[in-house]
Amino acid sequence: MLNQTGWRSRLEHILRVTDAFVVIWAVAGAYAIRFGFDDLARARSQDTDYLWLSIALAIVWWLMLELWGTREHRILGSGSEEYKRVLATSAWLFGFVAVISYALKFETARGFVGLAFPVGTLGLVIARWLVRQHLAVDRRKGKRSSRVLIVGGPHASAHLINSLRREPGAGYFPVAAHLPGANSGLHRVTELGVIVTGCETGVEALLGAIQDTGVDAVVISEGVHMHPEELRSLGWELAARDIGMILAPALTDVAGPRIHTQPVAGLPLIHVSTPKLTGGKRVAKRTFDVTIAGSLLIALAPVFLALAFLVKSTSPGPIFYRQERVGLRGTTFHMLKFRSMRQNADAELQALLQAQGSAGRPLFKVQDDPRITPIGHFLRKYSLDELPQLLNVIGGSMSLVGPRPQREGEVALYDDAAHRRLYVSPGMSGLWQVSGRSNLSWDESIRLDLYYVENWSLMGDVLILAKTFKAVFASTGAV
Repeated sequence: MLNQTGWRSRLEHILRVTDAFVVIWAVAGAYAIRFGFDDLARARSQDTDYLWLSIALAIVWWLMLELWGTREHRILGSGSEEYKRVLATSAWLFGFVAVISYALKFETARGFVGLAFPVGTLGLVIARWLVRQHLAVDRRKGKRSSRVLIVGGPHASAHLINSLRREPGAGYFPVAAHLPGANSGLHRVTELGVIVTGCETGVEALLGAIQDTGVDAVVISEGVHMHPEELRSLGWELAARDIGMILAPALTDVAGPRIHTQPVAGLPLIHVSTPKLTGGKRVAKRTFDVTIAGSLLIALAPVFLALAFLVKSTSPGPIFYRQERVGLRGTTFHMLKFRSMRQNADAELQALLQAQGSAGRPLFKVQDDPRITPIGHFLRKYSLDELPQLLNVIGGSMSLVGPRPQREGEVALYDDAAHRRLYVSPGMSGLWQVSGRSNLSWDESIRLDLYYVENWSLMGDVLILAKTFKAVFASTGAV
């Protein structure tokens, strides 16, 4: 594994080279297209203004990407912050060019700027995405990640270790845990396969654990009983050793935009906002649903006709299957699907569940379900049976993106936390769809649904829909 300085400096060097290539390509290409290749060759003797402007623009663009922190290792590999900074840098630069041109009455060719800005920005985002794909592969192998020491109580440390392992792309690889003052619950951490460096309290004990494990960062979690002055002293010692210090509050499944830090009297107070799907946000989501669902219905009309013919001609029974599901605020509705099972399949469900011993479990599924028709296997593999739910979306009982719509028997098994998933309309797709579908456990399915409810955003819906196509065509977790 590369040491801390090695992989970080190498990654930053790769980004500097790729950024330079993209910026030069975008600016030079825009110049050549706008003024012609002949003008580019004669620019030194005839008109050098735009040539020098292009050179200056490329240099300033590259430098601003550095100054805006787009290459900081902390934001690379996961999340949207890296892309946001790249977009913000480009927007500020070209906004500045527009203002200066107007103020100095310098007639900047709109075609030149209009080409360089979008092409360069798109190129930078694509290049960052490609680098991120290679980085994600390495991090899944435990490479190019910060080796971290978890400091906290046994329960909080175990939860944090599991969370970091679930998202290796974030770049934090837990290798050890220090459990100051713990006298019980140690098995929760040792069972996870990390080194437990001890239970001693105090800064000196922690520094000894850090030296023994050779970690790059220390994560302070819940259950650490240290005086604020001890934490400050620990921060100084870690800074002197070039080791990162991270505080992990007792919050779970909270997206970044909900967290706001406000320093008050020297204390970093963390404000956590709860997004409410009301007012303008509800109108925006509903408008988005109706627009996309209506467009898909029109575009897929021939597919609907073909699938309806196949369902009707290959097995007796109706074309559509209507099933009662639980929707927004516990109200019920009839969800539509292309029929993928033989007639009267619902009457056989309970006997099949009892036979496989899952009648009393939530998120029940029949393994190797004998009721599915031959065409039904094809429909389910690629989720084509769910296309009629576009009609549910138009009618308002469902959304394009939301929690999984479940049966009343499953909802009856909910605990208090699971009931929060009924705060929004169920969706044709959701985090469950792009994260494993039927391969997910009940607990994982509920966790993803609750994360969606607590952290909803319209851009999040767009990203989930984009990932849905990949999950469907790969038929991941389909039944």
